[in-house]
This record gives sequence, C-alpha cells and structure tokens, in this order.
Amino acid sequence: MHMPLLETEDLTLRVPGAARPLLDSVSLTVAPGEVVGLVGESGSGKSTTAKAALGLLPARAVTSGSVRVNGTEILPLTGEALRTHRARTVAMVHQDPRAALNPVRRIGDFLVERGASREQAVELLATVGLSHPEHRVRQRPHELSGGMLQRVVIAGALAAEPSLLLADEATSALDVTTQAEILALLRDLRATRDVGLLFITHDLHLAAAYCDRVYVMYAGRVVEERSAEALFKSPAHPYTRGLLACSPTLGETPHTLRPIPGRPPSLSDTFDGCPFVSRCGDAEPGCETWTPGQLPLPDGGTAACAVSVQRKVNS
Repeated sequence: MHMPLLETEDLTLRVPGAARPLLDSVSLTVAPGEVVGLVGESGSGKSTTAKAALGLLPARAVTSGSVRVNGTEILPLTGEALRTHRARTVAMVHQDPRAALNPVRRIGDFLVERGASREQAVELLATVGLSHPEHRVRQRPHELSGGMLQRVVIAGALAAEPSLLLADEATSALDVTTQAEILALLRDLRATRDVGLLFITHDLHLAAAYCDRVYVMYAGRVVEERSAEALFKSPAHPYTRGLLACSPTLGETPHTLRPIPGRPPSLSDTFDGCPFVSRCGDAEPGCETWTPGQLPLPDGGTAACAVSVQRKVNS
C-alpha cells in the first residue's frame, strides 16, 4: 500500500464569532494516481478542506487534528517551510483562470514565475494540449479563451512537478465541450505522472462519473464516503440521495426534480445531533440529539447515519 499523498485526520477548524466549526472532524485520504471527489452544497467546507492542504487557513483560526501531505504535517509549518510546500508539493487550480493570471504579463512570464525555464514553459503548454505553444508563451491572457487559460493555469500548477493537485470547481465555468477536454487532460496527467487529484465540485453526477471515490460533505462534516460507482447506484446518506434527486441528468428518462427542503445551516446555527435532521425525511427519534460517526456500510465505504446504515444491513 502506498502512503497517502493527502491525509486529513479529525481535522476541526473554528473561527471567532462562529457558533459551530467550519470543519468538524474531517478525515479523508488521496492516494497516488487516485481521483477523489469532494462534493456538497456551497458552504459545506469543501474549499476550506482543500486549502488546509496548502496551509491556507482563515485568520485567527483554531485547528485540531492533522493534515499530512506526503507524510509531512502541514498545520505547524510556517515561513520558508510553508512557502516551499506550496511551491513544490501541492498545487491548486481554481474556478476562474483569469483571477490567477496577471492581465498585462505574458503567458510565458506566468510559467517562469512558477519555476519553469523558457524552454520548459513551451513544453508545459504542449503537455496540456495547447497548439502552437511557442506562440502562446508570447501572448497575454486576453488573447486566449477561457478553456485555453485553464490549460495555462494547469501548466503553471505542473511547473514544479507537484505530487498532489487540488481542482476547486476547475471546470464549472467552462462550456460542456471544453469541460470534457479539461477533465480528460486531468485524467491523462493522473495516468502519466501518478498525480493524486482532489476534485471539488457541486455536481454529484460528475463526481460519480469521473472520480474513483467520493466524499460527501454537509455543514463541515463528511457524511458519506464510497466508491463512485457504489455511491451513484446506491447512495446511503439521506443528504446524498437528496443531492442526486435534485440534479438533472442527460441521457436518462426525464424525472421530476425534488429539491431538498429547508436551507443549509449557517455558521450561526448549532445542533446537538445530526446537522441534516431538519431537512431529512428519514429522521427518527434520537437523530436530533445523537450524531453517529462514520459507520461502515456492508458494501464498502461509510455513512454518518445510523438509520441508513441499518437499512443497508437489513436489505
């Protein structure tokens, strides 16, 4: 067994003024060459979890638990050690590539700033599938399309040959055709460079189709972890089932979308038991006062719902 590239263990993060943690005992792993999905509604803690791998924490945050990348504990790192970690070990690709690029500087300058030589900059652009890379390095961001810019940002992320790549909604702002091209590119990089990929998305269907395993987050907690195939075919947690029920799909018999009732909890909301109980159609007495940990499922994976796990066992 390979040592995980990324391993968070009981990661809890609190900020002043919030009634509940931003992250509450989050545990997940990403292995070399593995694509792991992290899904959930806005505010569920997906991006905060990914940023913790970079040591990017909110001001005055109080943390407990562990975040390890390639076996190195990240939370205690400061100064030069933290800068080296961010520059060489792990890289993030954000949703908006234009936000990552200086509009008045050339594409080649962006790649050189990330450690590539001029010759390597051309090679990187070719690696990510940009045509005429010798010409692209002399262009500025406004001369390239959104999909081309996302390829440039991925090239920049690869400049230091990181072992772990964090993709935070990296394809959600792209048209469907370009999205498919970027997803194929990321998959090829996984295969050729053995890069581990944490793929953050709000689209559960996309995660189920693209990833090896999927973690589902709600209110700062992981509520389900399964293989992508098992999660899509037989979701366990009521929140996961709700996400699938309210998501449109292509190529299937049309069905009525069923939105999840209520609203996601804010940081001012507190709860003694399951955070999903007020929106859950399967809630039973005791759910409001008791929150299970990650319970093992008979077909693999875990879910933080005793009711659902028992039903799986009995089925």
